[in-house]
Amino acid sequence: MVCASRLNPRYDLTPDIIVIDGYVVLGQELKPGLGMRLYEALDKKIPIIGVAKTAFKDSNSESEVFRGESKKPLYVTAVGIGDQIAKSYISSMHGKHRMPTLLKLVDRECRKG
Repeated sequence: MVCASRLNPRYDLTPDIIVIDGYVVLGQELKPGLGMRLYEALDKKIPIIGVAKTAFKDSNSESEVFRGESKKPLYVTAVGIGDQIAKSYISSMHGKHRMPTLLKLVDRECRKG
């Protein structure tokens, strides 16, 4: 997950996967979300995993990932990588709470003004 306002164009980064805060596809109709637009902008070369904290209006339970002891799921969607693999990556990220530690830190940094 990268905070756009903190990008430094001097770096030539080629990540294996990008994790975003949001949806790759929306609902059961699989409408393109932020993640799909990013995937297309990157010429479909880098897989994108989207992690959302709230359900889209007609999200199905197949996108739910429960972490730690949380009763509230995260909603994981992906492109360029299998859904089950994407969910396993998010499940295995560091942190014992609902949100993986790295996503919490990135969110905090992006909110700094």
